[in-house]
Amino acid sequence: MPRPSDTPPLPLLIFAKAPVPGQVKTRLIPALGAKGACALYRRLLVLTLEQTRDWPGPRVLYCAPDTDDPLFAALAREQHLQLRPQATGDLGQRMAQAFSEHPQGALLVGSDCPVLTNAHLLAAAEALQTHDCVILPSDDGGYVLIGQRQPHPAPFRDMSWSHAQVLADTRQRLQEANLSLWLGPTLWDLDDPEDLARWR
Repeated sequence: MPRPSDTPPLPLLIFAKAPVPGQVKTRLIPALGAKGACALYRRLLVLTLEQTRDWPGPRVLYCAPDTDDPLFAALAREQHLQLRPQATGDLGQRMAQAFSEHPQGALLVGSDCPVLTNAHLLAAAEALQTHDCVILPSDDGGYVLIGQRQPHPAPFRDMSWSHAQVLADTRQRLQEANLSLWLGPTLWDLDDPEDLARWR
């Protein structure tokens, strides 16, 4: 069923990690060093928040391992964010739990995609009016955004992550659960040293 036209704007859930050198953007450490990779992570997180600042719904920063890092408090003040801790478990369990806290639906992104814009989010939200799930693929075989009209564990259950078949495995799980899917344009994540040339 389509969402009613007077439905409040969907919340945007943004996954973030505390910026600790050696624990974020680890695949970029050979090129940038631990401190350089951490500095780039902070820049990407701030960029994601800037590019989504005009999102019409609430923005919720899901923080790992918790909400205590001073950066999270500063960003919450500057960007008018709600802060919540990420659940424990693997990425799928953490995403499933985040969606379960928003029974009217939500969009979820990370902070790795420097070309993600509000226009992409609005297109996904519109598609979610007539689809159970929406995804913006990434060109490495994963995705940069996933949205659900209602929480459902199917895309996250018993998944392995960080490989080139993530999107294919997700689509198979959605199909098995009889959940309709809208795929948006393919974007790219900044994860590996070869991605730095595109970023620059």
